[in-house]
Amino acid sequence: MVKPLQLIVLGIMGRTPLAGVAWQVLHYLEGFRRLGFNVYYVEDTETWPYDPEQNTISDDCSYAVNHINSLMSWCGLGDRWSYRSAQGGKTSGLSESQVVRLFERSDALVNLTGATVLRREHLRVPVRIYLETDPVLPQIEVAKGSKFYIQMLEAHTHHFTYGENLGAPDCGVPAGRFDYHPTRQPVVLDWWRPQPHSSRPPNSRSFDGRFTTIASWRQSGKDFELNGDTYTWSKHHEFLKFIDLPRRTVQRLELALAIRGNKREEDGSWAPLCGEDAQAVELLKSQGWQITDALILSKDIFQYRDYILGSRGEFTVAKDQNVRLGSGWFSDRSACYLAAGRPVITQDTKFGKYLRTGGGLFSFNTIDEILAALDDINSDYARHSRAARSIADEYFNAETVLAKLVQDAGL
Repeated sequence: MVKPLQLIVLGIMGRTPLAGVAWQVLHYLEGFRRLGFNVYYVEDTETWPYDPEQNTISDDCSYAVNHINSLMSWCGLGDRWSYRSAQGGKTSGLSESQVVRLFERSDALVNLTGATVLRREHLRVPVRIYLETDPVLPQIEVAKGSKFYIQMLEAHTHHFTYGENLGAPDCGVPAGRFDYHPTRQPVVLDWWRPQPHSSRPPNSRSFDGRFTTIASWRQSGKDFELNGDTYTWSKHHEFLKFIDLPRRTVQRLELALAIRGNKREEDGSWAPLCGEDAQAVELLKSQGWQITDALILSKDIFQYRDYILGSRGEFTVAKDQNVRLGSGWFSDRSACYLAAGRPVITQDTKFGKYLRTGGGLFSFNTIDEILAALDDINSDYARHSRAARSIADEYFNAETVLAKLVQDAGL
């Protein structure tokens, strides 16, 4: 009997203990396990975690540790994880000596999101996969000669990216010195079928169901210049281009946004928003958008899943960097909507070259294209719901996606 290969997934479930991140990691863990790997989760980023209860970065890792333990127990890997607090601190889950042996004996590691800067102990693993979920900025930094990015990428033996259009003639992202394999988001499809306790699916012929999405409104720190043009990271720039969409359709539209006050009141509630975020919410509401708190529903993976299952579909935008440079990026959250049988309307990044569109999945550049997609979906919702699920099965099935990744990595 052939001994199964041992694989480590490096991730950020504790550093960013939110449902979208959790589902992303869990899909990889379960997908690799279903392919027969002996799989472990290790988090060792040397950074302090975010605590959603306090809405701040904290040196108290108890929330992160409890979060990881709960998730790993749910998926049947309760004895297969380790979390090391920042700056070489306490190790939770597996002991320090067990983690050392794990790196000595594993056949491969997957550095999911590329968030872990590999150190000497990590380099003991012979196959080291850099898995980039947010393309463009790393390629720009390498093109600029960034020593940090070049050395970080050189520590890996294989490089994968969600930017499926990198290197194509119509992609404006510098190809650079690293050979990237295109990959896409694995989804465990049976996890996204409607559950008995889930919100009731929207009526197939009515406009009462909401098209939703879950997103951060304002993000900073990753804008860059290329050939004299500035390319932005924050999605709010793209949402504002379509701010009047609710006024042009009878379809209800809701944004679950990670916006809240930064102070807890004595009763446990959050202080009212102020400044630019408060102005943004008022502007969105004045244009007919419904707004809900993404941080509340993102604290629990099942509440997050129910929100998607209870949606009629997804309307969302992409980052300016992916749109204008045509990276081919596609969202793992959108892949979950598709797996749930919820049609998706999302901004064009050239992903239509690689995914089937026009039924269940629509790309857009203009507001008229959004309106046409909404009309098409609402004219035969049942057909588009089936098409969405079919796309998920064809392109995002975890076993299929990861079998190709394993083959491309020579495992």
